[in-house]
Amino acid sequence: MLPNKTTLRVLTLTGVLCLVALPISADQNLGYVLNSFSFLIWGVLVMWMCAGFTMLESGTVRTKNASVICLKNLGLFSIACITYYIIGYDLMYTDVTQFIGRPFTTGFGHGPSAAEIAHITDGASSAEVVSNGYATMSDWFFQMVFVATTASIVSGALAERVRLWSFFAFIFILVSFIYPVVGAMTWGGGFLAELTEKHGFIDFAGSTIVHSTGGWAALAGVLIVGPRIGKFRKNGTVHPTPPSNVPLVTLGVLILWLGWMGFNGGSVLAMDSPANATIMSDVIANTVMAGAAGVLTVMALSKVILGRMSLLAVLNGAIAGLVSITAAPDFHDMIWLAIVIGAVGGLLCLITMRLFDAIKIDDVVSAIPAHLVAGIWGTMAVCFTNADSSLWVQFVGIVVVGAFTFTFSWIAWYLIDLIFGLRISAETEELGQDVTELGMETYPEFVQVIDHEMYAEETEATN
Repeated sequence: MLPNKTTLRVLTLTGVLCLVALPISADQNLGYVLNSFSFLIWGVLVMWMCAGFTMLESGTVRTKNASVICLKNLGLFSIACITYYIIGYDLMYTDVTQFIGRPFTTGFGHGPSAAEIAHITDGASSAEVVSNGYATMSDWFFQMVFVATTASIVSGALAERVRLWSFFAFIFILVSFIYPVVGAMTWGGGFLAELTEKHGFIDFAGSTIVHSTGGWAALAGVLIVGPRIGKFRKNGTVHPTPPSNVPLVTLGVLILWLGWMGFNGGSVLAMDSPANATIMSDVIANTVMAGAAGVLTVMALSKVILGRMSLLAVLNGAIAGLVSITAAPDFHDMIWLAIVIGAVGGLLCLITMRLFDAIKIDDVVSAIPAHLVAGIWGTMAVCFTNADSSLWVQFVGIVVVGAFTFTFSWIAWYLIDLIFGLRISAETEELGQDVTELGMETYPEFVQVIDHEMYAEETEATN
């Protein structure tokens, strides 16, 4: 039987009175739930970016190295998970001094607090848990997938010529020390966060902290290991190395674009109020527009700068636009500025790609132009969108992060090369790492017979 109008009025009034009578802590409880859920759901999207990097890289390299790329990305993500839990998170956020936090402060990594455990097991310490604003492990998960993103940037740049375990050794150093120290100096409250009395270094979601850090680490490795055999002819021209699967590269970039919504949107760090929800909406809108501007800019200018329309350049233009806006996407009612920032990022990426060919730097997926160069630009562009920023402070932050990351990455790559060996043999490079290291072919039905005479000619041309 349906309730009559009087009953409905009574039920409605009762519901309103119940809401009015709720204690203030109910708002805190809801905020705790929403913030924790926000970290988790956005973190899942950022984790999805690892799949995007895998598709992008495996489609860009030649067929004979595609499977190793998949293994490298799976391995680096797993290393990031465990290492950042045991060492990195505490080093980045616990008792941070001017430069570094204290690792192992909370025992076996940075797990849930004692109050959180008590709250789950016996309902105690609820006030202490809720006052934190979010579950500790939700924040760890969100931060961890950022670390994996930094590591993925390195993977693509040095593809097709680095030993598998030597690469993993560097990734361990990157995610356990280099990245956490950069994070401690900035997001962790170190000296860059309060460089002057009025201004601190601003990097909303990591144009410098995540993307440029990965770019500097990749640049150090690329310079040490050198170009692939046959990449540059004796006369200085570039020997084309067409990607093995262009649709896969395109899919990878679109997955990255999707994941960027979580990367930047989740960096609002709260979803417990209408104001935060509005900021998050602005962040995502600005992010989408910057990526689109990067695409259209490279589409329009690639023929002028590269001499031809290039799909791969356009795809990197999308990434560069997204990287550029990552430092400061949290502005309102100036979406045209997001378009400008993304467009300039795409242009700088395109110019750097051409420059790298001229100076014989072999970056297989153009990770350094898209992440390092665009990241530097995006960090400086904060001054156009944030009145609390300082051009000088932003510049100092870029220099400090760049000098620290490049120096320690160079040392790490050099020591790994000295101890274990960094570069694969010429024979392995000829046959491909899939066969020599994994004993398999990515596309066995389409195995190509290597033209040994052509390979010998290319080898001679580079010597």
